[in-house]
Amino acid sequence: MKNDILTAAEVKRMVDEFYGKVRKDTLLGGIFNGAIQDRWPEHLAKMCRFWQAVLFQEQGYHGNPFAPHAQLPIGKEHFDRWLLLFYETLDENFQGEKTEEARWRAEKMAEMFHSKIEFYKNSSSRPLI
Repeated sequence: MKNDILTAAEVKRMVDEFYGKVRKDTLLGGIFNGAIQDRWPEHLAKMCRFWQAVLFQEQGYHGNPFAPHAQLPIGKEHFDRWLLLFYETLDENFQGEKTEEARWRAEKMAEMFHSKIEFYKNSSSRPLI
């Protein structure tokens, strides 16, 4: 039986396993590794704080999650792969209400980020960063 995502340790497991896949992925790895470089420990810790805020309404994450993505060379295919790897990670490791909430929230974030990136690609406006 798989656990739900109910603790900080389970969030860390989700984040670590998901980004382990991203780092090795042929489509996403180069982009993420290039942007993050040797700051993976800090990035993973920040992503843990982000998902704890999203799933548990815990304080600790500060920042604008869209800003680091605004200038990346990414399109719909990148978001589709990101979601595929995220869903894969959830399906392999977790089940339950919070797991389904994580799935739903990731989907909404991907849709919103993609929409905003496309808007800025086709506009003279620049994102507030």
